[in-house]
Amino acid sequence: MFLAVTFDIICTDPSGDINITKFTYKELARVTENFNPSNKIGEGGFGSVYKGKLKNGKFVAVKVLSLESRQGVKEFLNELMAISNVSHENLVRLYGYCVEGNQRILVYNYLENNSLAQTLLGHGYSNIQFDWATRVNICVGIARGLAYLHHVVNPHIVHRDIKASNILLDKDLTPKISDFGLAKLLPPDASHVSTRVAGTLGYLAPEYAIRGQVTRKSDVYSFGVLLLEIVSGRSNTNTRLPYEDQILLEKFPEITNGVLLLQTWVHYEEGDLEKIIDTFLGDDLDVAQACRFLKIGLLCTQDVTKHRPPMSQVVRMLTGEMDVDVEKISKPAIISDFMDLKVRSMRKEVDIVSSSTSTLLSSIMAHSSPLLSEETTEASMTFTAISDRE
Repeated sequence: MFLAVTFDIICTDPSGDINITKFTYKELARVTENFNPSNKIGEGGFGSVYKGKLKNGKFVAVKVLSLESRQGVKEFLNELMAISNVSHENLVRLYGYCVEGNQRILVYNYLENNSLAQTLLGHGYSNIQFDWATRVNICVGIARGLAYLHHVVNPHIVHRDIKASNILLDKDLTPKISDFGLAKLLPPDASHVSTRVAGTLGYLAPEYAIRGQVTRKSDVYSFGVLLLEIVSGRSNTNTRLPYEDQILLEKFPEITNGVLLLQTWVHYEEGDLEKIIDTFLGDDLDVAQACRFLKIGLLCTQDVTKHRPPMSQVVRMLTGEMDVDVEKISKPAIISDFMDLKVRSMRKEVDIVSSSTSTLLSSIMAHSSPLLSEETTEASMTFTAISDRE
């Protein structure tokens, strides 16, 4: 279990456990101009995010928990406890919170350049120039942030929702891992934590979806997918491939949430990984380094969990301190569709809640939409098809 807390504790003020500022609702209403829609900068799975300005002139991001969210209070407490006592250059900084009546609000540092989902992978206008040097810094920064959570923080933290929309960029394009609402603490000497399956299709490690056992390797898988997206400039769920690659979709029509991963693996086997690299990259592109990053992405997403490198090694591979080519890369793990997940889950004797099938299929269709990456912040999807063993 992540936190041994009772319902009474969840519904009261948790200030005794944390060392951050407690804001009043009136204060936060003032700094956001009464939560003016013009100040809304994002909307996630558990509420809306507003830009605000404190009395000292500092800009903040005010995350307001949705009152309609049935699990929101729990996720709020998870996020509050997970991030309140950690500090790293590549993690968002929590300034404070508000617990007042039925209001649950988190206050973070404001990051000027939004998320990777909107800027790099989005189809809308962005004036940010993601040259190769910038992408390298972003990849290494995210890896270092995850390595900090996995190996330095005690107890270790598994984020469970690493994806482009949860990577925010400051004015210098330094990446910050955000949204710890699904985070889990990994107890000392524990190899995994059994929990309900939650995350986002396209980034979700299949073995986690099947068994409900969250490990640090689940985050490694998600990071591997994100790494491929940053190098290619494309979303893993975007099925709009170049004409010459359409045969992939004809051969594997069931793949709706791992297209980029599958395409990268095919080109790796054919020895032409360069075809995956974003064609919009300029003169500073280091093709050899880009191909190395793609290989690291494949290493992180291998079907056999124990073959995936820990994030501490991933950082060394990305920075060139550790050789990638000596590592044997096996095929990636991909959830082809819901029926595949259902059959494999039944083989593992995991209970399936049949009534949730239509809801999950609708979610899969939504997450497979080409419009997915246009969202400022993508709502996290929780699998209800697998029994809650938390």
